[in-house]
Amino acid sequence: DVPKIPDSRGDSDCPRRGSLCERHCAAINNAQGDLGDLGCHLHRPRVPPATSISSCYQQHSEEVCESCVVKTTLTAENAVEANKLSNNYKFGFKKWKSHVTARPWEDRSEIVKELYSDLNVIRGSGGSTLTCGNILYLLLFGWWLSFLYILVAAVMFVTVIGAPYGRLCWNLAGYFLWPFGKVIQKVEVPKSHQACKAGAGESSALLGGPTPRRWRPQCWAGTGYWHRASTTAWLCLGYPVLALAHGLVCVTAWLLIVLIPVAKLSARATSRVLLLPPERVLIRRLRMTEVPLEGEVILCCYRAANPYYYKYAVDGINVFAVNLLPLVLVTLVLGYADSPNNLTGSAVKFTLALLSIMPLSYYIGMAIASISAQSNFAVGAVVNATFGSITELTFYITALIKGSREGNRCYAEVVKSALTGTLVGCVLFVPGLCMVIGGIRHQEQRFNSRSAGVSSALLFLSVGGVFAPTLFSKVYGKLVCGECHNVTQNPLGHYLCHNCHFDLMDNNGTLYYSHVQPLVYTVSILLPAAYLIGLFFTLKTHTHIYDIHISDCHMPGHHHSAVVHWSRWRALVILLLSTLCMSACADLATEHISPILTNSTISQYFIGVTVLAMVPELPEIVNGIQFALQNNLSLSIEIGNCIAVQVCMLQIPILVLFTIFYPTNFTLVFSDLHVYASMFSVVLMNYIFMDGKCDYFQGTVLVMVYFILLAVYFFAPSPSGC
Repeated sequence: DVPKIPDSRGDSDCPRRGSLCERHCAAINNAQGDLGDLGCHLHRPRVPPATSISSCYQQHSEEVCESCVVKTTLTAENAVEANKLSNNYKFGFKKWKSHVTARPWEDRSEIVKELYSDLNVIRGSGGSTLTCGNILYLLLFGWWLSFLYILVAAVMFVTVIGAPYGRLCWNLAGYFLWPFGKVIQKVEVPKSHQACKAGAGESSALLGGPTPRRWRPQCWAGTGYWHRASTTAWLCLGYPVLALAHGLVCVTAWLLIVLIPVAKLSARATSRVLLLPPERVLIRRLRMTEVPLEGEVILCCYRAANPYYYKYAVDGINVFAVNLLPLVLVTLVLGYADSPNNLTGSAVKFTLALLSIMPLSYYIGMAIASISAQSNFAVGAVVNATFGSITELTFYITALIKGSREGNRCYAEVVKSALTGTLVGCVLFVPGLCMVIGGIRHQEQRFNSRSAGVSSALLFLSVGGVFAPTLFSKVYGKLVCGECHNVTQNPLGHYLCHNCHFDLMDNNGTLYYSHVQPLVYTVSILLPAAYLIGLFFTLKTHTHIYDIHISDCHMPGHHHSAVVHWSRWRALVILLLSTLCMSACADLATEHISPILTNSTISQYFIGVTVLAMVPELPEIVNGIQFALQNNLSLSIEIGNCIAVQVCMLQIPILVLFTIFYPTNFTLVFSDLHVYASMFSVVLMNYIFMDGKCDYFQGTVLVMVYFILLAVYFFAPSPSGC
């Protein structure tokens, strides 16, 4: 439907062309969706439905569609978030979904607010507590934790002086068996009994029963509680065992993520409940109690599991990255302390090193986004250009150094496979997967075809430049075969040859050193220059291609100052430390990949194209999926395109430059399989992105083509030299 423009001249008059273009752009923006999960919304003009301007629209529709640029107006909570959102649309900047500042509490949804609750809020109606997550808690933790409390209660009763704590543990055994729908309350001492009477003996409240009418409190003012004999027995015999058990429960539940409420429950029990005097701990069923005014609710839990905890963040860091950080420490300690492989083999160490790259990639991306959002354009561009590809370059350079020291050409071939795999995966798999997942929620998704066209043009240029030395060597190189057999037994008949390749070193390497190598150096200079021209084009002279407007989404009187998760100095320190750890993990991965390459029955092509290429890109894939779910497919596509362009225009020239100062076996001559797969992928991507809209079917085509190429690499023979 074409929007109607109210005009005082009547329905027969044709509206201005500019107005029609603006409203047509607004209509396209309506299909673009919003960024609601970011706390921001797209501002869309209210336009009445069309009635009588159809003839005028038909007259100008082609011109409008050609001249119309998809305009996007974003809103942000503060200036730092606005700068981060603007950087997401800039060519050459890392696209980052997560917030770099703390979001205002009132702007968060009720689901997110529940994730950060302290388990001390009583609801009006908690519903049924018989859920799958609660039953899972009972099977994993509840039964043995309750049994342990019963054993500790028996020990405390045996000591006689610890009888109050024995009664506390007995009641807590029932609580931790099924804590849902129950409340632990800290009982306050009545004011009339604040003064202690001399010679008063120990007493405790009746746990689990009705509230006593008269209080006989022990004198716990000041440090009196910690000087009791019963407290000493409790801290020596009971508390350490229970604290250790709760610590085990806390760590296990935290690693499972969906059971983080159980981790909070155990942490709060250890730090609060078990350190209170037993007289002041009151356990009640929720339906039988009303919290007195002087009482404090310590624990009140309804659900043991919450599937939305994948959104949980600690100081701006996603919980998955937090949980994987200890894996990095384990990898480094195990890799360098167990060099002879006495504890684990090379396969385990290689797997751990590769998995450790994922959280480190997340921390590097978060640090880059934080620095860019708090800095001017020049600093952000330098940081993105310097550290944007540090994850991949670290692994490639360490692999080339190891291959050069061992005289093994297989490492260079694996690096070429990883480069090709990153290119093909970011061109086919990343946008295809985002289209499929986004298309499940949105029937049709639109994106800025002009900005995608700029990236596609640079991608065509970069692929042509990267594979130019390869095509040159195919034309002028000498075909050399390892073994040939006469099939027809006739000297003039057909021959079947194996292990054929183009030899560039014939006649003492005249062809390579006189023709191919100068071409490689020329390409390595031209490609970064083209990248800089692309930056200047999109960020300086033709910024209207993106047309991003940032405005404030808060109502007057509700403005919030930016509270950044990571300051610039903190982000810089984390960036440097993550880069250092990344180098160590890459060194371990290349150190222990040799047995896998030599003993594995899988083609080395397949290992490089899949594992080594796509594992470091997992954080980028997650970002792309999140953008697609918000109907912001432009950023999902730009993520893949930018990585592919950086592979060809930055990473490969840097590797060529590195070989000048540190000679390795790396030459910019790829196998035929790499050339055909890359070129076909780029052509297919440009065909899909031609009309500026897509659906899940087109995404399925891209993903299926990617899997077909993976099958080709899987059944391909190993490259020469491996």
